[in-house]
Amino acid sequence: MRRLLAYLERLPSVAIVAIALAMVVVVGTMDYLTGYEISLSVFYLAAIALATWLAGKRTGWLISALSVSSWLVGDLAAGANYSNRGVAIWNIIIALVFYLVLVEALSNLRALQRQLEAKVVERTSALTEEMAKRRALERELLAVGEKERQRIGHDLHDSLCQHLTGTALAGQVLGEKLAARSLPEEADAARVVNLIEEGITLARNLARGLAPVELEAEGLMAALSELAGATRQRFNIDCRFESPCDVLIDDSAVSTHLFRIAQEAVSNAIKHGRARRVNIALFLDEGEVTLEIGDDGCGFRKPEPEEKGMGLHIMQHRATMIGANLTIEKRPPGTVVSCRVGKCSETEGGVRMTAERSETNCRRQPEGRGGRAELTDKSGMTNDCAIQQERNA
Repeated sequence: MRRLLAYLERLPSVAIVAIALAMVVVVGTMDYLTGYEISLSVFYLAAIALATWLAGKRTGWLISALSVSSWLVGDLAAGANYSNRGVAIWNIIIALVFYLVLVEALSNLRALQRQLEAKVVERTSALTEEMAKRRALERELLAVGEKERQRIGHDLHDSLCQHLTGTALAGQVLGEKLAARSLPEEADAARVVNLIEEGITLARNLARGLAPVELEAEGLMAALSELAGATRQRFNIDCRFESPCDVLIDDSAVSTHLFRIAQEAVSNAIKHGRARRVNIALFLDEGEVTLEIGDDGCGFRKPEPEEKGMGLHIMQHRATMIGANLTIEKRPPGTVVSCRVGKCSETEGGVRMTAERSETNCRRQPEGRGGRAELTDKSGMTNDCAIQQERNA
């Protein structure tokens, strides 16, 4: 029924009038054939409703008048004999008034429907515009936050680290002077220098955490490689980064969001999945830059709405900000977080995200048997969390 109504709404008014007239002729003919004793006046309502709804109030008036005329002519032709002319006039007036009331009701209902549709379109447009402004504001806030992080990271690296380096050199000079005089305080000076050097290392690590991705196109690959190395050293697990070719991303915002997604995924794999092996991969799949973080852990459940965990929500939000598609799925022996974004064009030695985007052959190569390379559990680990905990202990 809806399809038929949608089809009729696309027809011009002339076609609607023609269909309504044809319906009046058909009902009038049936009214004549059945005789004046059986009234079919109610069936004229279909033609009147169709004309009013699709062609307007005036067309409904016209079809109403023609329906009354057809009904009267059919009855007279069938042999109807009124004892008084006033009876026929009364019947005509009653039928016509009934039809006109129907036309008025349908025309008002149609007007209300059109007003409602117009308001829906207006509200939808306003909501779409508001959502677009909100996304733009969110992007701007995230960009400002990332720029501030980078500024603080650069200040730590260029100011604090340099100051501590100078202090360490001064301490070494002091230690050499104390050693030249054979004073026992020389050992204390050496310990002070060691503490300062540890402070330099901590400050540099903090700076790299605040500004992990440089502005160059290859900054994401370097940051992911450094993330894998830092994860190995800090948590004593097997964490690797692999990429079959250079994936160059000119947009620093996209690079930063991808890195933060990888950082959160690695953290979740270790914290919630108790993984012992994590693999970070950056490659091209079906023309889209794909970031995959796979692990051999026992997985982690999605947080309930009342829980305070924000990691997955932030990952999804970052993916939305750069127009990416984020998926989290169980894939033996653990969990795989995949983020696909944009299209790439082929360049010398790799691929690059640009305005001109096309298919390229820089895909992740299969390992061993056919299919995409995946983590394999060479240590014989299972997905049982209890066994994972015992081994971790």
